Amino acid sequence: MSLADETDAVRLLRNPKTIRERCQELLILADADKLLHFRLHRQCLDKTVDYVIATIEARYPNLDIPPHSRWRHFQVGGIDRWNLLSGKYHSNSPEDIARMRIDLAVTSVLLDAGAGDKWRYVEAESGISYARSEGLALASLQMFATGTFSSDPANPMQADATGLTSVRTTDLDRAFQVRSSNPLIGVSGRVALLRSLGAALPMHPDLFGKQCPRVGNLFDYLASRAVDKQLPATEIFAAILRGLATIWPRRLSLGGENLGDVWHHHAIKRDDRSDGLIPFHKLSQWLSYSLIEPMEESGIHVTGLEDLTGLPEYRNGGLFVDLGVLTLRQPQLAQQIHEPGSQLVTEWRALTVALLDELAKLIRIRLKLGIEDLPLVQILEGGTWISGRKTAAEHRADGGPPIVVRSDGTVF
Repeated sequence: MSLADETDAVRLLRNPKTIRERCQELLILADADKLLHFRLHRQCLDKTVDYVIATIEARYPNLDIPPHSRWRHFQVGGIDRWNLLSGKYHSNSPEDIARMRIDLAVTSVLLDAGAGDKWRYVEAESGISYARSEGLALASLQMFATGTFSSDPANPMQADATGLTSVRTTDLDRAFQVRSSNPLIGVSGRVALLRSLGAALPMHPDLFGKQCPRVGNLFDYLASRAVDKQLPATEIFAAILRGLATIWPRRLSLGGENLGDVWHHHAIKRDDRSDGLIPFHKLSQWLSYSLIEPMEESGIHVTGLEDLTGLPEYRNGGLFVDLGVLTLRQPQLAQQIHEPGSQLVTEWRALTVALLDELAKLIRIRLKLGIEDLPLVQILEGGTWISGRKTAAEHRADGGPPIVVRSDGTVF
C-alpha cells in the first residue's frame, strides 16, 4: 500500500470514534463469549451501577461534579494547592495563567503513570504521606513550582524546550523522594518522556511557538481554533496527538508516524493499514480532559466532551473485574504480570472503554438525567475511578489492581 494509505490509517487511528468503534467490537465478541481471555457477565452491571451511584452521591450529593482531570489530585486533602501556588500571579492576564496551567497539566500528566505499591510521597508542608496518583501529582507540582522544567530563572512556572531536555534522573529521584526503600516504577521512562517532550516542542512551532518553544503556548493555538469562544474537545485531543506523537516509545508506526498507545488484537479485521490495530490513547485523553479547566477559565468553552472516551486504566478496568462484570477464563492468570501489549491487557482495556459507555447510560437512566446534565467526564470523576479504587481496597490488602500490568511509565 502507498504512503497515502498509511497516512489515512494514522488519521483513522487518532480519531476517538475509532477507539469507541473497535472497543465496541470486542464487547460484541464478549457478549457472544468469543474472547480469548475474558467472559462478560451482564447480570453484574446492575450492582455496578448501584455501587457507582452510591459513590457519586456520597462525594457529590448535589451532582455538582467537576471534570475528571489532573486538577482534582492537586486538591487532595481539601487543599487547593494550585490556587495557593498561583496566588502570587494574580495580576497576570487570564491568558498567562492558562499557559502556566497547561505547562503544569501536561508535565504532571506525563508523570502520572502507575507508581507501584511501595512508593510514597511525603508532602513537606503537611507531613502527610500520599501514594499513587495523588502522590505523583504533588511531587510533579513541586517540581514545576521550583522551576525544574524552565530554562528561565525569572519565570520558573513554565515548561520550555530547554528546561525539559535538561531534566535528569537525579532531578526526578530528588523531587519524588525515590530511594531503595521508596522505589518508583518507571523512573527512567518518565525522564525520557519529559526529555522527549522538550525535543518535540521545536518541531511544532504552530503549536508551541517559535521563540523559546513552551508547552503552555498550546493555549494560543487552541484559542485560535475556537469559534465564538467555543472549542471542541476533539481539537484539544488532535493537537495533543500531533504535538506529542514523537515522545512515546516507538512500538508501532505507520508512514513514519509513531502510533503511541495503539496495540494489536487479532479480532480487529480491516482491509486497510489499520488492520488488527486498536487505539486507546489513554494518556492523551487524560491530558485532554485536564486541559478543559485551563481553557474554560480563560473564557473559552470546551464543547463535545462526549466525543472523547472513558479511560482504559486499571481503576476503571478493575471496577468491572472486582464487581464480577468481567472474569478471566483462566483465573490463574491474575497471579502473573502482563505486558501492556498482550492480548489479555488489550481485551481488558477495550472492554473497559465500551463498558464505561454502557455504565454511563444506565446511571443516567437511573438518575433521570440527560447526557448534557451528566457527561461521561463527570461520571469518571464522580464516579468510576474512585469506585475502582474502593473495590480494590475491599478485595486486596495492598489496594492494587486485580490484574497486574508491567509499566514503563508511559502507557498508564
